Amino acid sequence: MISLDDAVTARLETHGLKFELLVDPELADKMRHGEDLDIEDVVAAMYVYENASRGDKSPEEDLQKAFKTTDFTEIAKHIILKGEIHLTTEQRRHLIEEKRRRVITFIARNAVNPQTGLPHPVMRIEMALDQVRINYDPFKSVDDLVKEAVKALRPILPIRFEERRIAAKFPMDFAAKAYASISSAAYVTMDKNEWQSDGSWICVVTIPAGMQEEFFNLANAAAKGDAQLKILE
Repeated sequence: MISLDDAVTARLETHGLKFELLVDPELADKMRHGEDLDIEDVVAAMYVYENASRGDKSPEEDLQKAFKTTDFTEIAKHIILKGEIHLTTEQRRHLIEEKRRRVITFIARNAVNPQTGLPHPVMRIEMALDQVRINYDPFKSVDDLVKEAVKALRPILPIRFEERRIAAKFPMDFAAKAYASISSAAYVTMDKNEWQSDGSWICVVTIPAGMQEEFFNLANAAAKGDAQLKILE
């Protein structure tokens, strides 16, 4: 639960009444974009206010009139999802920078330069985004912001989203470690996974094209350079 000092106001006006919560701005944003969170982690206090700055709580009859319930969790979710989140200048700046970082990371991991088949360096993506002046709305989803960013980037930066399918084989001495490392990597989708009679392990994985070098480094680190890797067509 966020402290009262760091919380911001979520406000909903309905049925001629005003309802407010004190919330964690980052967690409220995640909830608004579909993440399933415990409401106790999102709010700073388990109260619905008619004026949060004064600490005036909403009467139960007002809650019943507007929401047809007095259940705090149900009401709080409704206010967060349907209301407005009021940020301080510093909180807004922080959320914008966080969204910017996530957009850059997504593009760097998932996109390639179609002229070379290689991912663009992070610095090149950052400089290009600064040039096209993307507006990072702190309440838009990363998916929506990526779409806007890529549309703006295409006139100045060749870019294409691709995946790679890679076959890998690890000798018996490194098979268990390789399996643990690869199966736990968040960016890896395991398409094939087989243990061989000699104790070796083979797999076929799908990864974002921009993560190819990282995957190769992961595989070779697990097998001390003894991994057999092949990019599949």
